[in-house]
Amino acid sequence: MGKSSDVLVGVTGASGAIYADRLLRRLTSLGARVGLIISPEAAEIAAQEVGWAVNFDNLQLTGLPEEVRARVRLYQPDDFNNRYASGSSAPDAMLIVPCTIGTAGHIAAGLNNNLIHRAAGVMLKERRPLVLVVRESPLGLVDLRNLVALSEAGAIIMPAAPPFYANPETIEELVDFFVVRILDQIGLRTEHEGRWAG
Repeated sequence: MGKSSDVLVGVTGASGAIYADRLLRRLTSLGARVGLIISPEAAEIAAQEVGWAVNFDNLQLTGLPEEVRARVRLYQPDDFNNRYASGSSAPDAMLIVPCTIGTAGHIAAGLNNNLIHRAAGVMLKERRPLVLVVRESPLGLVDLRNLVALSEAGAIIMPAAPPFYANPETIEELVDFFVVRILDQIGLRTEHEGRWAG
């Protein structure tokens, strides 16, 4: 996948908004066209964790650098007329970061309660990359079965488990190492000093 790819990012209501924040910074620095869907619950958590402010009335997001916001297009989470709700307009890849276990369950069951669920279902049926960065612990048997079903359907399941072997000095460095691994899954491989060299 080229660096000018169309990437859709979904942010759901789990702790871990920093993963989405650092992912958007990295994606836009690579020149990707980024669509963004934030659930209302995720907006509340992101306000607390990373200082985002989401205005759903005029689709404005603050709390990110201007050069990032300029390359990200925010969409209504309940807009089923959105282009991403159709297989004929599916993006090159979709990343749900963080992904609640409830969101994973909805997608596994084929339930379309919002645009994030619907777009993820489109990715599965169109056989396009869908990465779910699950942020939940512990996982119950129902949760594990839903994740297995999603993996069998073609989704990539990535529990939010950043590596420590690069000896990060800040939380941002730690998250950035993991963000690079997320992008690897959709073919956007970038060089990073935190890669394991053996």
